[in-house]
Amino acid sequence: MNKNIFRDVRKQLEGDIYFEDNVADRTVLMAYATDASVYQEHPLGVALPKSREDIRLLVKLAQTHHIPLIPRTAGTSLAGQVVGNGLVVDVSRYMNKMLEVNTEEKWVRVQPGLERDVLNELLLPYGLFFGPETSTSNRAMIGGMIGNNSCGLHSMVWGTTRDNLLSVDVVLSNGEEAVFADVDENTLQEKLALDNFEGSIYRSMHAMLSDKDNQQAIEEGYPARSLRRRNTGYALDALVHTTPYGGGLAPYNLSRLIAGSEGTLAFITEAKLKLMDLPPKVNGLVCVHCSSLKESLQVNLIAIRHPVTASELVDDVIMGFTKDHPEHQQNRFFVAGDPAAILMVEFMCNSEEELKAQTDAFIDEVKANDLGYAYPLLRGADINPAWNLRKSGLGLLRNIKGDAQPVNLIEDCAVDPAYLPDYIADVQEVLRAMNLQASYYAHAGAGELHVEPIINLKSDEGRIIFRSLLAKTAAIVKKYKGSLSGEHGDGRLRGEFIPFMLGEHCYRLCKAVKQLYDPANLLNPGKIVDTPPMDQSFRYKEPAKGPKVKTHFDFSEEGGILSLAEKCSGSGDCRKTHFAGGTMCPSYMATRFEKDTTRARANVLRQFLAQDNTAKAFDHDEIHQAMDLCLSCKGCKSECPSSVDVSKLKAEFLQQYYDQHGIPLKARMIAEFPALTKLAAATPRLFNFAIHNKLTGSILKRMMNMAPEREIPALHAFTLKAWYHRFRRAQQGVPFTGKVYLFCDEFTNYNDVTIGMRCIELLTALGYEVVIPEHRESGRTHLSKGLVKRAKSIARRNVEQLSFITEGPYFLIGLEPSAILTFRDEYIDLVPPELKQQAKALAGKVMLFEEFMAAEMDSGRIPKERFRKAQQKIIIHGHCHQKALSSVNFIKKILSFPENYEASVIASGCCGMAGSFGFDREHYATSMQIGELVLFPAVRKEREEVIVAAPGTSCRHQIKDGTGRVALHPAEVLWEALV
Repeated sequence: MNKNIFRDVRKQLEGDIYFEDNVADRTVLMAYATDASVYQEHPLGVALPKSREDIRLLVKLAQTHHIPLIPRTAGTSLAGQVVGNGLVVDVSRYMNKMLEVNTEEKWVRVQPGLERDVLNELLLPYGLFFGPETSTSNRAMIGGMIGNNSCGLHSMVWGTTRDNLLSVDVVLSNGEEAVFADVDENTLQEKLALDNFEGSIYRSMHAMLSDKDNQQAIEEGYPARSLRRRNTGYALDALVHTTPYGGGLAPYNLSRLIAGSEGTLAFITEAKLKLMDLPPKVNGLVCVHCSSLKESLQVNLIAIRHPVTASELVDDVIMGFTKDHPEHQQNRFFVAGDPAAILMVEFMCNSEEELKAQTDAFIDEVKANDLGYAYPLLRGADINPAWNLRKSGLGLLRNIKGDAQPVNLIEDCAVDPAYLPDYIADVQEVLRAMNLQASYYAHAGAGELHVEPIINLKSDEGRIIFRSLLAKTAAIVKKYKGSLSGEHGDGRLRGEFIPFMLGEHCYRLCKAVKQLYDPANLLNPGKIVDTPPMDQSFRYKEPAKGPKVKTHFDFSEEGGILSLAEKCSGSGDCRKTHFAGGTMCPSYMATRFEKDTTRARANVLRQFLAQDNTAKAFDHDEIHQAMDLCLSCKGCKSECPSSVDVSKLKAEFLQQYYDQHGIPLKARMIAEFPALTKLAAATPRLFNFAIHNKLTGSILKRMMNMAPEREIPALHAFTLKAWYHRFRRAQQGVPFTGKVYLFCDEFTNYNDVTIGMRCIELLTALGYEVVIPEHRESGRTHLSKGLVKRAKSIARRNVEQLSFITEGPYFLIGLEPSAILTFRDEYIDLVPPELKQQAKALAGKVMLFEEFMAAEMDSGRIPKERFRKAQQKIIIHGHCHQKALSSVNFIKKILSFPENYEASVIASGCCGMAGSFGFDREHYATSMQIGELVLFPAVRKEREEVIVAAPGTSCRHQIKDGTGRVALHPAEVLWEALV
C-alpha cells in the first residue's frame, strides 16, 4: 500500500489515521488486529473519524484506491466482524454523543460510538431507557449493536436492536448520504423515483421483495417466525413481512436490513432509537439451583410460561471459576451447595404484592414438578452482583489452563425456546461423540444457550474439529428451524454455512443485496457472504519450537507468560467508561483509544511472544508503546474476568528490555528512590531546600523526567524509625492487651512520617504493642519501573526476615497499600522456589491497616467509647491496589465506626497518579485527565469541613495537586477521633 495515500488523507481528516509509518502507528495496527473472536489479521490502517464528513472522505478514499473499510466500535464481536486486511474505521473515540431526546415521542438520536449503558445513564433524568442489553452493555456501542442486531439479557420483553431501531443515517458505498426510516406507500413511490444510488437501492429491493418466488423462498428458508433471535444472513425476512408485501402491519423500513448487516451494506453515522419508560422498580431474581443441566432446562420451560423478564442460565464450569476470582467470589453470596446449573429468573412488578404472587407461583410450580433444590429470591442491591456473575461467563472461561480453550463457534445458535431441551440434548450427543467438553450459559428463556466447546486451535486436529463441529451443529439447528446466529452475527465464522442454513435461493438473494449496496465490495468484505474459510487466520498459533525464555517472575501458575497474555478473550471489559465504575482501565477511560486498553497491551505482547521463544521477543518498541500508558493499577488483575495481570506483564517486559538495552537513568532514579532518600535523610533540610529551590529543583526534575507542575515529595525532619525507637523507650512498662507488627514502608519512613506516628499512637492508645521488625523496603518502586531483578532480591530478604510472624498469632500490617500488598501479590511470584510456601504463608498474615482495624472492631476488642461522638462527614478515595487485592469497604467500615461519623466511598477508579506515573513529564496530562473523570469533581463539590480520606501516598499527592485539598490517611482520621 502506498503510504503517501494515507499521508494525504491525514492532512484532510479532522480525526486521526494510523498506518505503517512509524513504531507508534504499527502498535496501533497490532492493537486492532483482533477482536473478541478467534481471528487475527493485520489491518492496512486505522482511522478514527470525528464527523460524518470524515466518514464520507474515507469512503471516497476506499472508492478511489479500492481499500476495504471495516467499521468498528468496541470490537467485542465474536465472529470476526471487525478483523480484516483493510482500513479499520473506529468511531468509538470521537463519535460518541447523544444528539437529541424527544420525551413525548420517546426517541433519541445518537452517534454510533455511544455506549449502551452510558446512553441509559444520560437518559435517566428523562425517565426513559433503551432496552436491548448485551452482557457487554457497559462498553458495547450503538453502532456495533445495530451491526450485530444485539439482543442481550432481556430480549424476551425488550426485543432486539432491530425492534428498537427507528432510522439510521448512513453513508453509502459511493459516498452519498441517505436516511433509512419508515416509509408509507406515497413515500415509497418517491424513493423509487429518485435518480441516485439511494433510488436504485429502493427499486432493486422492491423488485426483489415483490417477487412471489423470492417471498416463498424466504418464508421457507429463514428461521421460524416464533424465534425472536434470528440473525442468519441479511434480514430479508424482516422486510418481506411489511405492509408493501402483504406480510403484516409493520411499515417498510430499510434500517431493519441495516440491523444485523455487520457494516457490509452502509456506514452508519447516526441512529434514531425507540425508548421505553423506565422498568418497574420492584424486582426479584429467583435463582433456581439444579442438579443437572437437563433439569435447569426443564425449569426454563416452566419459566417461559410465567410473566418473567429474563431467564438466564449459568453452569458449574463458569461458577467454578468464580470461587477464587478476586471480584466474582463476592458475587457468589447466593450460591447454595455445588449446583450443576443455576437458572436465574427475573420478575419486574409494580408492587410488592404482585412480585410475591408471581415469584411464589413460579417457585411453587417448580417444586411441584420436583425440580431444583434451592430457590433463593434476590432483591434490591443483591440482583446486580448476581447478573454480573452471569455476564462474565465469556471472560471467566478463559481461566481454563492449557492450549485447549473454550471457543466461540456454536455459542450463538438459537431455537424456539420450546425446543431448547431437545436441541441441547442433540448437541451434547455430538459433543460426546467428538469427545469434547463444553460450558453452557446465557439466554435460556430466549432459546439461545451459549455453548462453548473446549478445543485446541493451535493444533491441526483441533482446527479440523472446529469446522466439523460447526457443520454438525448447523444440521441440528436447521432440524429445529433455528438460527445459526442469534445475536453475535455471522461474520467470517458462520458465513460459509448460510447457503446450507437458508438454502441456495436465499443465499443468492443475500449476495444480490450485498452487490446492490456495495458493488465494489469495499464495505467490510468477507463477512456474511463470500467469506474466507472459517478455519483460517486464527490468532492462536502453534508455539514456537525450542526452549522458552527464562522469565524473572514465576508464570507457572498461568502456564507461562505467553499463556497469561493469551488469556485475554477480547471481551473488552477493559473498555468500560468511568460511568460504569471500577478501576480498569484508567488510561482508556481518559483517552478512549483502543491502544490504551488492557486488551491491546496483552495482544501486542502476545503477537510477539507467539513468534519467538527467546528474549528477543521482548526487544520490540511496539510493546513499549503499548505498555506506556499502563499505570500498573492492578485493576485488570481483579476486574478482568480472565485476570490478565498487565501490571505483571509490563514489569517483566521492562526488565527483559533493560537486559538488552540497559536501564535508563530516569527509571533507575525512581526505582532507587528508597536508597536515594535514605542518603538524603541524613540532611533533610538541605534536600528540601534543593527540591524547593527553582534552579536545583528544576535540574532534579529534568534528571527524573518529572513534570514541572509536580513537586518532589519533601522529607520529614526525622524518619519514622528514629521516632519509633524514642517512642518505644517511653512506653517501657506500659501494659498492652494486644500486639501487632508494622511494616515501615519507604514512603512512611521518610515522607509520610506523621501518618506513621499517628498510626502507632492510635494503636498504642487502644492497647496494642506496635513492633517495627527488621526488614527491607517493599520493592514497589523497583516493580513500577521494571527493575524486577532488584525486586526479587528485596522480596527474598523480606520473606526470610519476616517469616517468623507466621509462627505466632500476630499480623504484619501496613499503611501504604502499594507497599504492603506486594506480600500478597508479587512476592509469591518473585521468591525462589524454596521460599514460595513461606511467601504464601506470610501473605496470609499480612493485613492493611484498615483490614486489621475492621477485624478488631468486629471482635469487640476496640470499643466505640474510645472515639468522640461529634458529627463528621468523610469521603473516601480507595487505592487501586486495595480495590484489586482487598476492598475499600474496610476503610468505610472503620471510618463509620465512631458514633455520628458518616463515611462514603467516592465512585472513582484510579486517581491517575499511580506511583511515579503521574509524576512523569509525558504522562502528566493523562494523569490529570484521569483525575478529572470522577475524583477531582467529587472532592471539589464537598465543603471544607468534610474530611477527604485516602490511604495511598500517591493518591493524596494527586488530590492535593488536582483540587488543593489535603487528604488524610484513615489512621490520621481515627487518631483525631480518639477521646
